[in-house]
Amino acid sequence: MKPSQTIGFCTSADGTRIAVASCGRGPVLLKAAHWLSHVDYDLESPIWRPWLLALAARSRFIRYDPRGCGLSDRHVADLSIDAWHADLDAVAASIEEPQFALFGVSQGGALAITYALRHPERVSRLVLLNAYGQGARIRAQTEAERLEAETLVNFVRIGWGRDNPAFCRFFTHLFIPEGTPEQHRWWGDLERVTATAEVAAQLLSEMQGIDVLHLAAQLRVPTLIAHCRGDMRIPFEQGCKLAAAIPGARFVPLESKNHVLLSGEPAWEVFQSELATFLGQDRPALPRAVREAALTPAEEELLTLVAEGLDNRVIADRLGKSVKTVRNQLSVIFSKLGVRSRSQAIVIALSR
Repeated sequence: MKPSQTIGFCTSADGTRIAVASCGRGPVLLKAAHWLSHVDYDLESPIWRPWLLALAARSRFIRYDPRGCGLSDRHVADLSIDAWHADLDAVAASIEEPQFALFGVSQGGALAITYALRHPERVSRLVLLNAYGQGARIRAQTEAERLEAETLVNFVRIGWGRDNPAFCRFFTHLFIPEGTPEQHRWWGDLERVTATAEVAAQLLSEMQGIDVLHLAAQLRVPTLIAHCRGDMRIPFEQGCKLAAAIPGARFVPLESKNHVLLSGEPAWEVFQSELATFLGQDRPALPRAVREAALTPAEEELLTLVAEGLDNRVIADRLGKSVKTVRNQLSVIFSKLGVRSRSQAIVIALSR
């Protein structure tokens, strides 16, 4: 099955054109950019197509190609992480909904963390998969580890997209060691259509300098972190460090060696189930009166907690908000529902 999608473009702060794709309906789930991406070619991918089908079935899934890659402008002078942050800002600004869930995979996790800290009013939920707070160059503690990071950049520079099976096998086994021959072949093809060797090497070098672990500790947004124990690209320890740094984060270890989860492996089902629960997409349909009130996803979540009998202080702690913010949001919810009291709102929320 091939998912349907719409593709548009937005403009980053420096004028760079960024390709943005949207598929599915429902609450918005925005994925921050990662290294390999081509929003059109992904539809044919035996690796990314299952992701599109799964996420678009429960949400309006929005993703975009980073500068220098895919359908976004290929010839750009600035490939810095700061420019990547500006691109995410531009994509988010094009989303009309006041709030959305933000999804960061691999280095996209660092972008998502920084955006959520800068714009807490827009991020309702944060999801990080096989992400890291410190790039390979920053977390290196020995000269050998620093040399390894530098060598990988040079390896990309000389081997990217080549037909040489030795080069292809090296990269595919870093990302999807447990993939099928078809998935390995497609990953090699993706390199050729996504970006040039020089762009890929420059981006990797920039990523190795990522350092947001200190920022993660400042987050006050509900966060789900999942990491594969055998991830050959990003050490499992990096996921543990993020989970320890972000207040109240839920951490889910996954039994897989893949950096990109593949449909059909047990870890895929575990993650999809955890994600649906975390985003509230496994809950029963809301009562008609609540749906017609046009509550935002954040307001729906708050009303659900109220219906569970929780008081404002407990709700504030769970959502990472102040009691005053919860109180103000409840006033808006009561107004939309046409009620005057908490008890009346609970009656509506529990009606079927």
